[in-house]
Amino acid sequence: MIMQTSSIAEASPANERESQRGIAKPSNDIEIGLLTGCQDRPYAFGLAMALIAKGVRVEEIGSDNEDSPELHVTPNLRFLNFRGRQDQSEKFAPKLKKILVYYARLLRYAARSKPPIFHILWNNKFEYFDRTLLMLYYKLCGKKIAFTAHNVNQAKRDAKDSFLNRLTLRIQYRLTDHIFVHTQKMKSELCDDFAVVEKAVTVIRHPINNAFPDTALTPSEAKRQLGVKDDEKTILFFGRIRPYKGIEHLLAAFQQLVKSDPKYRLIIAGEPKKGSEAYLDEIRQIASRDFKPGEIILKFQFIPDREMEIYLKGGDVLVLPYKDIFQSGVLFLAYSFGLPVVATDVGSFREEIVEGKTGFICKPGDPGDLAKTLETYFLSDIYTNLCARRQDIKDYANTVHSWDAVAELTRSAYVTISGRQSQ
Repeated sequence: MIMQTSSIAEASPANERESQRGIAKPSNDIEIGLLTGCQDRPYAFGLAMALIAKGVRVEEIGSDNEDSPELHVTPNLRFLNFRGRQDQSEKFAPKLKKILVYYARLLRYAARSKPPIFHILWNNKFEYFDRTLLMLYYKLCGKKIAFTAHNVNQAKRDAKDSFLNRLTLRIQYRLTDHIFVHTQKMKSELCDDFAVVEKAVTVIRHPINNAFPDTALTPSEAKRQLGVKDDEKTILFFGRIRPYKGIEHLLAAFQQLVKSDPKYRLIIAGEPKKGSEAYLDEIRQIASRDFKPGEIILKFQFIPDREMEIYLKGGDVLVLPYKDIFQSGVLFLAYSFGLPVVATDVGSFREEIVEGKTGFICKPGDPGDLAKTLETYFLSDIYTNLCARRQDIKDYANTVHSWDAVAELTRSAYVTISGRQSQ
C-alpha cells in the first residue's frame, strides 16, 4: 500500500546518516540515483529491490505516489520524496509551485549527490526541458546516464509527432550513455530513427509486476465484490483510458458476444488520461445506448493498490484491444495474478502471449475477429480449467519475466558505462 506523507523530505546530511545507520558499504559496490519521474511505482519498486539484491546501492527520487514502507527499511536503499502529494484537482498556482520546488531539489541533488550514475525511468513534467537542458546539466555534474525507454516515440504512437518532439528525443538519446528497451523492435527504431549505436542499447524483457498485494482473496469472492455471478463469463479491460487502446472495438465485439450468450459480462476499469475526455464520453455513450443494464460495468476512476487484485482475480480474461503499442505493463500485471490475456497483434504481444497457454492473439481493429477469439478462449482448456491455469501462468511469468534477469543485465550496463571491471 502506498504510504501518504504530507511534506516533502529534504535530502539533508542528517537524514542521510540516519538512513544509512548500520549499513556496511562494500568497497566495490555500484551506486545509482533512480529518477522515477514521480510515476510508475510498480516498475520503480521492482527494479530498486532487484538491483539491491545484486549489490547495487540505490537512491530513489520520487513522490508520495512511489512511496511505500519497504523503501524505508530496506538496507542500501534510500528514498527521497522530492514531490510530495500529487493532486490532479489542485489549483494551477500551488501545483506549479510544487513542481518548481521539485525541480529545484532535483537540481540541487544532482550537484551534491554521490551516485555517479543516474538511471532515468521516466522524464518529469516538462518533457522538452528534461530531454535537453536537464540532461546537459546532469552531464555537467559528471553523471553517467542510463535511460529506460518505455516508449521510443510516444507522440508518434499518439499521432502528435512533431519536429521539436523528434529533435528533443534525439538530443536525450545522444546524451544518454546506455538505453534499456523491452523489445527488439524498439531497439531497431532507436537505432534507425535516432542514430543510436547498437552497443548502447540493451533489450530487457518486461519484468513481472510484483508491487501489488496478492492476498487470500478467491476469484469467486472477487466476482461477488464486483457484482458478477460465478457462472458469468467476465471480460476485463484494465488500465488508463486512451484512444489508442481500442476500447470501441472491444465494445463492438462484446455486442456480438452478448447476442449469442447473455452470460457474458464486460468490466472496463481505469483512470481516464487527461486529454481523452471526448473518447471517454464516446465510450460512455456506446455503453448506455447499445447494452442492457448490468451487461457492462464501468469504473472510470483511479484504482488503489489494495483493489487491484479484486479486478484481476474477478476477471476471467484480460483483453487488450490496442490499435498500436510497443509493450504494455498491464499484460504483465495480469500474468502476476495468473490472468490469461487476449490481445491484438500489435507491438510485442505475439512474443509475450503463448497461444493456448497464456492467452490468444487476434487481429487489430477487427471486432469480429476479437469476438471470435474470445469465444475460442471461453471454449478452451485455459478457461475450463482456469483455477489450475492461473498458477501455470504465474510460474511462466516468474520464469521468463523475472526481475532477477532484468537486474543482472542492468547492473552489467552500469559496470560498462562506469568503466569498471565486472564483479
